[in-house]
Amino acid sequence: MLNRLYRNSFLALVLAIATLVLINVGAYFYYARVDLTQAKAYTLSDGTRDLLKKLQAPITIRFYFSQSEAGMPLVLKGYGRRVQDLLAEYRNASGGKISIEMSDPQPDSDQEEAATLDGVQAQALDNGDRFYLGIAVRQGDRKSTMSNIAMDRERLLEYDITRAIASVTEKEKTVLGVMSPMSVFGNSGMPMMGVPPAPKQVFISELERDYKVVRVDMDGKDIDPSIKVLLVHHPRGITEQAEYSIDQFVMRGGKLIALLDPFAFFDVAPGQRGMEPTGIPSNLERLTKAWGVSLDTTKMLADMQYMVGKGPSALPTLLSLNDSAYDQTDVATARLGGTLLPFIGAFTGQPVAGIKQEILMHSSKYSALIEASRGQDRGDKATAGFKPAGQELPIAIRLQGKFNTAFPDGRPKPPPVEKKPEEAAGDKPAAEAAAGAEDAAKTQVEEKPEVFAPHLAQAAQANSLVLIADSDFINDGAAVQIQDMLGQRLVYPINGNLAFVQALVDQYAGDSALISLRTRQSATRPFTVIKEMETRAQQAYTEKIKDIQDSLQETQEKLQALQKTAPAPGAAAGAAILSKEQQAEVDRFRKTAAEKRRELKEVRKDLRADSEALQFWIKVMNIALIPALLVLLGVSLMIYRRRSTR
Repeated sequence: MLNRLYRNSFLALVLAIATLVLINVGAYFYYARVDLTQAKAYTLSDGTRDLLKKLQAPITIRFYFSQSEAGMPLVLKGYGRRVQDLLAEYRNASGGKISIEMSDPQPDSDQEEAATLDGVQAQALDNGDRFYLGIAVRQGDRKSTMSNIAMDRERLLEYDITRAIASVTEKEKTVLGVMSPMSVFGNSGMPMMGVPPAPKQVFISELERDYKVVRVDMDGKDIDPSIKVLLVHHPRGITEQAEYSIDQFVMRGGKLIALLDPFAFFDVAPGQRGMEPTGIPSNLERLTKAWGVSLDTTKMLADMQYMVGKGPSALPTLLSLNDSAYDQTDVATARLGGTLLPFIGAFTGQPVAGIKQEILMHSSKYSALIEASRGQDRGDKATAGFKPAGQELPIAIRLQGKFNTAFPDGRPKPPPVEKKPEEAAGDKPAAEAAAGAEDAAKTQVEEKPEVFAPHLAQAAQANSLVLIADSDFINDGAAVQIQDMLGQRLVYPINGNLAFVQALVDQYAGDSALISLRTRQSATRPFTVIKEMETRAQQAYTEKIKDIQDSLQETQEKLQALQKTAPAPGAAAGAAILSKEQQAEVDRFRKTAAEKRRELKEVRKDLRADSEALQFWIKVMNIALIPALLVLLGVSLMIYRRRSTR
């Protein structure tokens, strides 16, 4: 009996091993995967599939992965296998247009030399060993390299690969137009007047690495059709004719990124005597009104959760945003990190029919629009009496759909040119006036009338554009740190400001499929509950401060009224002699202040108690929940087996 049992068990074990081997062999030659996740985290997006369908020539993707490196951590090996699985999805979805070549570079090998030639960089481990984890995409003589694939960009991995494929299919650099009244391209200065030259802004230099960047004047002329993306930076004083040129650019399918501002900190107007300079506002009011949204340039956004500084240095209009303020599903804002936005606005209204709005950046619920005149107040002066709107306000939005023109009557007429008095013919001698008239006639004959493109009342197809309620954030003073070392100008990004603009341009400058691309599902979620609890307590704290200040102001007014009486006889000049009424008033104030301070202590105590309790229970769940569930499962199975035996 026992021999038969052992023999059957042995046969069953051999059969199980043989089945497992056959399954693995079959899986190696016939790749297939079923994505059961809720967000389809392991399925290529529709944008990527649309791009792969349009491939005209074959593409080779060479994947450099040091999978045989003994010192490589298991977490990196697992990540490399996930990259390999994703590349297999690309190969299967391309219909044979994409081929994958695997390479395992070893030290001093031909594979390592090939990786170096392709631009894939070696990465160092803690023990000093080197490994490779990169991709080289090639089509003909065009190549795009992802020199090292970082784990912290896993959510953007599909976008990075799709962008690399799109870049090798482009025959020449995309033309990017920049329209700005500021000297973002630099200037030579005025040496004779002691004005030094201004260098080119860093964001322009960074964009010039990947695109052909051209300057677009705000003169109202048609925007060059070769420009695919237009970056409008702080369009202060823009004319109706210039807005019309932007309108028609969008109608023709051009991609627009507009940086507007209620208070341009780096573009200030001189203030009146005794007053500080004020930032100049900018807007595209005619266009945004036609799209259904608006930006009130008389108001700034104040946010108690994202404000910079605390106590007397708190500045609610200088915002330091983090992941909780971004759309984590959009590739332009995912993995963006911290951004610094000074003196910004917020968009209001709802887009018109046919246009969909996506919020890329938003404030917290503890924010509100305040008068621009109060935008530079700090400390208690800024926070006392602040009333949050109770909702998240849009800071950067994306509008998508089929746009209609904001100028239904066609191209606006240019304003008449006013002649200066000294240019009038009556102020000149007769001979000079006659010569001037003759030259003007010749000029009119020689100059050809300018030809404009036909007016478009509606876009031929759906389009997309981005509006941002700030222009200062990409200025060098807010985005980078510049150092001069041995005559070399070294630039260090200090936040994600430039990365945000570059990501937007990358989306719009590449294939249209990149715009609809979303990030892959994240394994982690930002923990914001405690931060919100602290913000609520801080809001209560500022209200208590206002109560104390009101009581203090009222008491001081009464003291001033009482001190108008003459000093007591024999008192020294300037001595403060308090009467019984004054002393009683001071005692009442001290009692009130003491009560308020006790209330503030209770607020702080409640805050600590709530947050500490929440952190404690989270630790309990993380540490003890899974073991407790396993114990419960084991006990349940034991009870079930005993009942079955009985």
